[in-house]
Amino acid sequence: MIKIKEMKCGDDNVEFTALISHVTSGKTNGANKSNYLSIVFQDETGTIDAKLWNASQEQMNSLTLGAVVRGKGDIIKYSDDRQMKIVSIDNISYQESQQVQFLSKAPMSSEQMMNEIMDYVKCISNLKLYTLTKYLFENSMEKLEIYPAASRNHHEFVSGLAYHTLSMLRIAKSLITIYPQLNADLIYAGIILHDLGKTVELSGPVVPKYTLEGKLLGHISIAQAMVLEASKTLNIEGEEVILLQHMILSHHGKNEYGSPVLPQIREAEIVYLIDNIDARINMFDKALENVELGDYSKRIYALENRTIYKPKMYE
Repeated sequence: MIKIKEMKCGDDNVEFTALISHVTSGKTNGANKSNYLSIVFQDETGTIDAKLWNASQEQMNSLTLGAVVRGKGDIIKYSDDRQMKIVSIDNISYQESQQVQFLSKAPMSSEQMMNEIMDYVKCISNLKLYTLTKYLFENSMEKLEIYPAASRNHHEFVSGLAYHTLSMLRIAKSLITIYPQLNADLIYAGIILHDLGKTVELSGPVVPKYTLEGKLLGHISIAQAMVLEASKTLNIEGEEVILLQHMILSHHGKNEYGSPVLPQIREAEIVYLIDNIDARINMFDKALENVELGDYSKRIYALENRTIYKPKMYE
């Protein structure tokens, strides 16, 4: 067996075991139309696009999202990237215990991340912000420590949400020393809670899908509602509650990016910028993961459809 990261163009009859993280079906052109499947295989080392030509009806029915498969394939170059031409599929499983083995994970343990995030919670000196943040963080810990930050694009791995949150907190800590006029309590609370709605918006770490609430409400409105509900439960009132809701509602920075309001305090602007920095750096890292030194990635839609260069000096 070979891991996805190790697959090279020109490798034939590669034996692999992987999880299906995306799949779509279609029919070939021409007189003799036949079924085919476009699949994204995933293991803990990465992903690869694959094609299964002349797919049988049984394969069309069984090769679904979340399936763990064992098979063989040829690795070819297509549109400046690797692609697998599937030769055979030998085994299919849907057991969750097997699915988890093929998911990429955060580079830190969930326990370490949760402990460090809690340290930032304890740094919040404003009693109202501390009480709200601690309450919501502790109530969401079970999901927060395993959930991805997205279904694709950035931090879409096990514990990705916690890793994204912690990375943002670390960036914020540095910026606060440069700009002492910033309110650290607001920034730390805003970062810890800004994406908490994703624990409701997404289905979980195994092939994350959008829930009904995720599709109809979105994580931004879900998170601000969580703050409002918590404030009522804890009998907390005042400007702090409104500011915290504002930071959540504005953290995408622009109306066209999903924020119903734009940042109107400097702490909200900082949270938006930090969120953008961390997400985009992660997208750069992912784009360059399997790129050779001195070469370019394929076009990355989430990065304005750019190709990303991997300098030789990275060696």
